[in-house]
Amino acid sequence: MTTDFDRALRSLRVWDTALPAFDPADAPPGPLALFHDWFTAAVAAGQSEPHTPFLATADEDGRPDVRVVMLHGADARGWHFASHSTSAKGRQLAARPEAALGFYWPVQGRQVRVRGRVATGTPEEAYEDLHARTTGALAAALVGRQSEVLDSPETLAEASAAAWHRAEAEPDAPAPTWTPYTVVPDEVEFFQGDERRRHVRLRYRHDPSTPDGWTRELLWP
Repeated sequence: MTTDFDRALRSLRVWDTALPAFDPADAPPGPLALFHDWFTAAVAAGQSEPHTPFLATADEDGRPDVRVVMLHGADARGWHFASHSTSAKGRQLAARPEAALGFYWPVQGRQVRVRGRVATGTPEEAYEDLHARTTGALAAALVGRQSEVLDSPETLAEASAAAWHRAEAEPDAPAPTWTPYTVVPDEVEFFQGDERRRHVRLRYRHDPSTPDGWTRELLWP
């Protein structure tokens, strides 16, 4: 029996728009410059929230987990995000310090995948990261308790109100569990969709033996 869900699912199209061309022969030697180019192109194309990738981790038993996070930067050290060390992702990264990030920008039919070990920032970096953001971000960090069981919405409302009051009264207030993380990439893959399904996949693999530190290879779509 065909359900409303089935009909809705079958009615959807992918990349119902003109897609940009991508010639991997013109790609730079390393992935960071290409990521910066694709990111700014996504912003210019009107992509909604291009700075919110999926973050995949695994717990101590090897079970995978995934959620959306906010990108805080991408530079020569790696791709940066932050969270509480006591959160589910924080505990998982403490047990298994490896992760993957997945960016999807459908306006241009593009994906970027980043895989590698995860490095933890210093308390000084955590303070600078948190206090460079908004009052709301500080208030949320001051609430803490991310991923813990919540007994009621009223408890959250009370804790949030108290955290907002403190954030406004003490803009330098510390959040001890707030932690910056960096995915130090071993692999970075760029995917350009094609209307005829001849998608372009270019993978960079970290290789210290090469002059630029990376090797490039094409993958079958």
